[in-house]
Amino acid sequence: MRALLALAALLACTGAAAQSVALQGMLGTRALLIVDGAPPKSVAPGESYKGVKVLSTLGDQALVEIGGKRHTLRVGEAPASVGSSAPAGGGGSKIVLTAGSGGHFMSQGSINGRSVQFMVDTGATMVAFSVQDAKRLGIDYESAPRGTMSTANGNVTAWKVLANSVRVGDVEVHNVDAVVLPMSMPYVLLGNSFLTRFQMKRENDMMVLERRY
Repeated sequence: MRALLALAALLACTGAAAQSVALQGMLGTRALLIVDGAPPKSVAPGESYKGVKVLSTLGDQALVEIGGKRHTLRVGEAPASVGSSAPAGGGGSKIVLTAGSGGHFMSQGSINGRSVQFMVDTGATMVAFSVQDAKRLGIDYESAPRGTMSTANGNVTAWKVLANSVRVGDVEVHNVDAVVLPMSMPYVLLGNSFLTRFQMKRENDMMVLERRY
């Protein structure tokens, strides 16, 4: 679980980065928080950790306050990105990613305005996510064109859809082709239907994406 929630450093073209906060689990009324990829920390209501104050907990949810703003976190959801100084309009042109311990480039972002966890996959033709993610994102995949896709587990049914918006940091791209797969996936694959809109540069453990159009 911890590995799935690990975050790469994500910088906007201004150099400012959002703080990422995830709720890994609950210990009674205490929230297990992961802040900026640090090890989980048990925080009771009324306590603060790394600038995140837990206001209350209920079931698998925690209400937290960060920078004077309230956010609801849920167990198992992708990390929330908060506190960024990047413009809200998605008008940026550069994405800078740092490889994680496994060598993969991970990033918190959004599809159609809803939070997801991305993993860059230059071998994927399109952005790809699970049926479960499609439902959460409000994408009607069942009425979309259906075909067959070859995966490591053999051929599977796949649905081709269109994401209205895909956002990483302050860079937002509209009308991105995507594919919905029937198997469970721990993250969304950020494939070439998004990546080809950028000039990609690799330097050691850094990846820089500069927007073409």
